[in-house]
Order: sequence, then C-alpha cells, then structure tokens
Amino acid sequence: MLDIQQIRTSFATYQPITMLPNNNKQAAVAMLLRDNGGTTEVLLIRRAEHEADPWSGDLGFPGGRIEATDSSTRAAAERETWEEIGITLTEQNYLGQSDDLTGAYLEIHISCFVYIVNNRAQFNKNHEVEDLFWVPVETLLDPKRNQQKTFFFRGKDHEHPIINLKEWSARPLWGITYRLIDNFLQLFDLGFTYKEQFSRQKR
Repeated sequence: MLDIQQIRTSFATYQPITMLPNNNKQAAVAMLLRDNGGTTEVLLIRRAEHEADPWSGDLGFPGGRIEATDSSTRAAAERETWEEIGITLTEQNYLGQSDDLTGAYLEIHISCFVYIVNNRAQFNKNHEVEDLFWVPVETLLDPKRNQQKTFFFRGKDHEHPIINLKEWSARPLWGITYRLIDNFLQLFDLGFTYKEQFSRQKR
C-alpha cells in the first residue's frame, strides 16, 4: 500500500497543473498525512454548521480563501491550517502540490498542498471546525465504502460518488475534497471506484 517514502519521491519531480489567480475566488487547502505504524493516514476535518458557509458541516481539509496579506497560495494554506487546527507547517513538513481544481456549482478554484506531520501532533480546533480525525488511505480505497448518493443542492437532486466513513462521521466524504484526494491518489495509479463518472462533475 501507499507509503510516505513513495509520496515523497513522487512529489520530488511532480509538476502540478495550476491555474491563474481568480480575484477573490481562489482558495488553498492543506492535505495532512502521517505514518501511523507503517499505515499512511490522511487528516479530515468536519466543518462547523454555518449558513453562510457553502461547505457547512462537510468533511474537508483545513483551508480557505486567499487573503491580500498572504505571500503565496501555499502561505494561505499554512495560515488557514494554523488558524483552524493549531498546527504550524514548515518547509520540513512540505511534500508538494497536487493539481488545482475548479468548482462547477461554486465559482472558485482550489490549490492543494500536501504535508507530512508527526503522528503525535496535537491539535487546537477553532470555531470553524467541529471535529477532526485520521483515516487510513487503505480505508478510503475500500470498494465497499465507495458508493453513490443523491444530494438535494440548489433546488435540484444531484447524484455524486461518496466515501462512507460512518465510524468517524455521519456525513460522507464527497465533492471537492473527494476529487482532491482522488487527484492525489492518481499519482500512484490508485483512485476511487467512481472516479470516471465523477471526473465530469465538480463542486
């Protein structure tokens, strides 16, 4: 299964597909990984419920919109990670950047930066984060967890692939975070069961 050294080696030469800045409609997130006894795990947060947040209650990564004071997109991801979960990310943690993605329902594009953190890292959630937990990459790839679900969104029903993580969250993994993880996994010839169907759908 996928290990941290494989990830480090792959990102050493990978050139991500990036997009030009889009005024205030650009965001950055941090994908945090750890080696837990030889098992590679990814950190997911569950966002707090808030009517002004389009991702209210969803599973995702720490991150948010780029601010004028951010020196770079990556700096924005690191700032947001500190603000939301109290983890300081440095060059020593950094592994690389995966491909940017855009949303179809929401006019925004997102950059994703990948980091390795110590498995003894301590977190301090702010008001934007309801919960956080580590999930093994192997669990995310389990075909039994790869399902389809119908969501009512913006007045219409939409069918999307999801990852069922019921042991950790009543909400499934879906949408832009699902696609960000799938992008990452494809670097290693891995991916989710429904990625072909979902490649034309964005959130």
